[in-house]
Amino acid sequence: MKKPIYAIVGPTGSGKTELSIDLAKRLGKAEIINCDSVQIYKGIWIATSKPSEEERCGVPHHLIDYVDPNVRYTAADWAKDATEKIIEIEERGNIPILVGGTGFYLRTLMKPLFESPKTDERLREKLKNIKEKKGVEHLHKILQRIDPTSAERLFPRDYPRVMRALEVFFQTGKRLSELQKLCPKPPEFVSRIKIFALNPPRDVLYEKINKRTEKHFADGLIEEVKKLREMGVRDDSSALGSHGYRRVCEFLRGERTLESAIEKTKQDVRNYAKRQITWFKRENVIWLNGFGTDQNIKELLWQIISKDLQATVF
Repeated sequence: MKKPIYAIVGPTGSGKTELSIDLAKRLGKAEIINCDSVQIYKGIWIATSKPSEEERCGVPHHLIDYVDPNVRYTAADWAKDATEKIIEIEERGNIPILVGGTGFYLRTLMKPLFESPKTDERLREKLKNIKEKKGVEHLHKILQRIDPTSAERLFPRDYPRVMRALEVFFQTGKRLSELQKLCPKPPEFVSRIKIFALNPPRDVLYEKINKRTEKHFADGLIEEVKKLREMGVRDDSSALGSHGYRRVCEFLRGERTLESAIEKTKQDVRNYAKRQITWFKRENVIWLNGFGTDQNIKELLWQIISKDLQATVF
């Protein structure tokens, strides 16, 4: 039998990075695969909390800081790349650890998506115009009419996925919810993935998010965004459209004050953390009630995994 594969997930700011590196060091032969949809982009640093070389403590990291910010990189793209990395890591005799808060990435790896049509830029531009004039909730209402099953599954303000569901329908004439039933079988290793989800106290997490947001701005977040825009990264790119960056772009366009940008970013990230927790409550996970930086959580995780490894016959 092959060894288990571990995933450490949870809301932003919950200490996933520190916990995963601690686990990798205890395992001895482990490598980390990033499962965060913003950390994949090159040159996007301050608001992503990418671990520095020093913080990585010599543990190999993959799928981090490697995609051009203007590229529309999908969950299916990540799942393909993650599959290749998992196979490579296991061929070296090491244990893969998936780490991040993008639950849709992990779900796509475990339940592969059908091969969707390539982006029709003219159609996307039309949908963008509707969003700008009437708001993303209006796009969700359109989706409710043409594909109620997908609409029920998606958050009304989950713009990228609502947009993609609409694109699939208007390009193929078929509902996304119907096409997803034609998905290919998952890779062999999926049955070996064990997911641990951090669930820290909500009030403490939100306070940490608020302070971290203030630190991001103090550390030069605005200057980082200015440089990225000068390099040609578009405001509507997936990178600068993400939480932590979207409001800075609005500030630079003169659409809100600096104070408003900071406060709105805090709210965005808190809301995102809440959605992440809600997402993982629907998944098959083992909950760790605390921050990944807590020593008792590190010890608890190691106790669980030690027993798991002892029970596995290699």
